[in-house]
Amino acid sequence: MSSLICGSLAFDTIALFEGRFAEHILPDKVHVLNVAFLVPELRRDFGGCAGNIAYTLRLLGGEPVVLATLGEDGGTYEQRLESLGIGRGHVRVVPNTHTAQAHIVTDRDDNQITSFHPGAMQFAHGQPVPALPGLRLGIVAPDGRQAMVEHAAQMAAAGLPFVFDPGQGLPMFDGAALREFLGQAAWAVVNDYEAAMLAERTGWSLEQIAAQLRGLVVTRGAQGCDVFEAGACTRVPGLAAQRVVDPTGCGDAFRGALLWALEAGWALADACRLGNVLGACKVACSGPQNHRTDLEQALRDFRAAYGEPPAARLAA
Repeated sequence: MSSLICGSLAFDTIALFEGRFAEHILPDKVHVLNVAFLVPELRRDFGGCAGNIAYTLRLLGGEPVVLATLGEDGGTYEQRLESLGIGRGHVRVVPNTHTAQAHIVTDRDDNQITSFHPGAMQFAHGQPVPALPGLRLGIVAPDGRQAMVEHAAQMAAAGLPFVFDPGQGLPMFDGAALREFLGQAAWAVVNDYEAAMLAERTGWSLEQIAAQLRGLVVTRGAQGCDVFEAGACTRVPGLAAQRVVDPTGCGDAFRGALLWALEAGWALADACRLGNVLGACKVACSGPQNHRTDLEQALRDFRAAYGEPPAARLAA
């Protein structure tokens, strides 16, 4: 069994600002904003939504199939995928482009300011959804606009259930386009801010959005998430991390675990509980692809927080 992960591969340059953005931004001067933040800590990580989701799915023993693009500078990322046991047969190098790159500054309250160069990601629609045996489900994560549109349509036409994860790509789409995505997807996952934007642009309430899907998940950080399905909303409580180091990639870790659990046939609420476990694991580490765990440890953490996991119940 495997999951098709459509989204970006990127290099993340991450800087940590020891103060608070709010202390240096004057509300009455935002129209002439000119600020600089001293960042004593700086690092470069492998990132991008597809890479991050695939990383966590692979940690749990899943078999991610990544559909994405790299620029001519992406050789180290290709080596990275190979070292993780993630195939790159559907990762295309686009000539005369850079790999997508994010520059992220995080303050002491975990607020983030990000700039993003799409580079090769703009040509991701040149990679069609492959017809592969063993694909159980997929995810449309933030990517080039046309790629997100085409990959969603191709998975829907192939009868492959998928998660719609618009993330920071959501502002690219108007209400009609978002309603089209929701009509094609099996599930949607958004954070609370994105949920409000999704509702505003579609003109639908969260309950109406969920009615288009098998389930809607609205994540709320450390507070957990709301799961909308079958006309009801269930609050899944969050899981406290041992320490909070870096939020970058927490949402992608959640989604990687969610895919693993949905592949395994777990109920959506239980899949979200496992997502919380991996999100808490990730936030305790710097960078989006540096946390370490495996399925056995993740199930132990699940058991400690939420009780017996479905996999263990099935085994029993």
